Amino acid sequence: MVAPAAAALALRLSSPFAPALTHGDSSCFLPKLPSLSLPSSYSSRIAGGLRLAAGDRRPTSSSSSSAARAIAADSEQQASSPPADEKTRSYHFVVANAKFMLDEEEHFQEQLSERLRYFGEKNREQDFWLVIEPKFLNRFPNITSRLKRPAVALVSTDAAWITFMKLRLDRVLTESFEAKTLEEALASNPVDLQFEKPKNWTAPYPKYEYGWWEPFLPPASGGADLSLSQ
Repeated sequence: MVAPAAAALALRLSSPFAPALTHGDSSCFLPKLPSLSLPSSYSSRIAGGLRLAAGDRRPTSSSSSSAARAIAADSEQQASSPPADEKTRSYHFVVANAKFMLDEEEHFQEQLSERLRYFGEKNREQDFWLVIEPKFLNRFPNITSRLKRPAVALVSTDAAWITFMKLRLDRVLTESFEAKTLEEALASNPVDLQFEKPKNWTAPYPKYEYGWWEPFLPPASGGADLSLSQ
């Protein structure tokens, strides 16, 4: 941008009425110029341009207000964000009545025992449990309306394995839910299980003993140690 004084000087020199200048005449560098009156808005823009050219980075009042609002919004967002320890985890399950799951399905105990043995060989944490009368069923009225009680659920964090067990067991219902802790996910209601012994057992192998499911229950119910990493 051309300064006002320089612009006036150029205008005066280009005028046909400008006086002749001689070499060494100092008046050619300091001509007498008429005073100019500039609008206040124009003067403020010139002053702002000079400050920027000189490296002045002082924020204006509008930029200061914007920065303050941004900081306040960021603080409010951090205050409303839940703590990291309140993150939930997904749990998947198949469920059926206890008679079917624990007394009639002949291969269920064998499958759970084999999986528990495999986890032990691989030093893997147990990620599946049997839950008798689980409390989380209250979240699924569409399931409880179709379910004989008492009920038993096979719960796991492994969605693919639960899908496999759904296909293997067939006569079960399946769903998933979120819980903050493993204890919350495996909470159950107390119930007394009673199964009638069959009068005539015709299978070539003995029937599984009552209570075979206890090693797969959560620890609060007398099962294995509850140590799944959160």
